[in-house]
Amino acid sequence: MANPVAWFEIVGTDGAKLRGFYGELFGWKIDPSTTDMDYGLVAPEPKGIAGGVGRSEDGGAGHVTVYVEVDDLAASLARAESLVGPDGNTIGLWKPKS
Repeated sequence: MANPVAWFEIVGTDGAKLRGFYGELFGWKIDPSTTDMDYGLVAPEPKGIAGGVGRSEDGGAGHVTVYVEVDDLAASLARAESLVGPDGNTIGLWKPKS
């Protein structure tokens, strides 16, 4: 895959409820003690990626975002804008530190 999915995030109005739901549903180990926020980190498994589950920063409606690793943030953002993203979905762009 040229640009792999590197991280996912699931947020909503009640972080504890979300963590309980996804932890129970999928057997995810979600560590809520890793941040000062109502947010927990999902450890990557051999066939999966790391992610986060918790309360949205503004306390608003829930959403899921996938973060895709790219080489050039500005170029990738410009390309996304030129393609006119579908259905208003949010996608995260991530560039690892060199």
